[in-house]
Amino acid sequence: MNLKLTKPIVFFDLETTGVNIATDRIVEIAILKVFPNGNKESKTWLVNPEIEIPQAATDVHGITNEKVVTEPTFKELAPEISKIIKGCDLAGFNSNRFDIPLLAEELMRAGIDFDMKNGKAIDVQVIFHKKEQRTLSAGYQFYCGKELEGAHGAEADTNATYEILLAQLEKYDDIENSVDALSEFSTHGERADFAGFILMNEQKQEIFSFGKYKGRTVEEVFKENPGYNNWIQNADFPLYTKKVLKEIKERMSAPKDTMSNAEKLQALQQKFNLR
Repeated sequence: MNLKLTKPIVFFDLETTGVNIATDRIVEIAILKVFPNGNKESKTWLVNPEIEIPQAATDVHGITNEKVVTEPTFKELAPEISKIIKGCDLAGFNSNRFDIPLLAEELMRAGIDFDMKNGKAIDVQVIFHKKEQRTLSAGYQFYCGKELEGAHGAEADTNATYEILLAQLEKYDDIENSVDALSEFSTHGERADFAGFILMNEQKQEIFSFGKYKGRTVEEVFKENPGYNNWIQNADFPLYTKKVLKEIKERMSAPKDTMSNAEKLQALQQKFNLR
């Protein structure tokens, strides 16, 4: 079984200092790039996170502070990583909720913009949980009939994830072998940001998923309380979430060609009020 691809797809896995998307850092990243012709390229890097690796994290992945102290920082690796994934779809295990949001944060901290507007994301864990309700190691045993050697190592986890997806396509006739279909099936719900602070409602409007404005549209909240965006921009939220909210604010503030002069003036006033 081969993936039906129209462009390259990058499978990747991160080992990190913790699970906080906004504040934790990458200590290892493995990438497996699969091309439409079936060719594959892979790279793995240890990363100096420039912060202390907690013992609890080391207990999971085995990466110590001493092991990464002489390794490159993510900022040093970011241009190469960005070049590899540019124009590609992305896939991973629990990647929609963790790996993609954290990768976006690291790239943006390195001064490299990141979005998925022209890409699809496949989360193999979601397909797995919808079908079998297991962990990665159990999934590898269930689908591939193998023991996962080196679990919690980024390279082993990345290659196992790729093999599991191929086996899933072999097993389930009702899952279409296309990136679009796999992306849709492996997504719990549509998000405007990676971390899930901003969701999309049935009308395709951005809504808050947290706090006192949970369930309300972002535009409605910004009109009612312009200072709320300023609070978020200065608080400990992921950079990509802040970017999405900034774009919504700018979209609201931009005069439209179909507006009357009075409406354009009102929109211009609103722009300054939202700052």
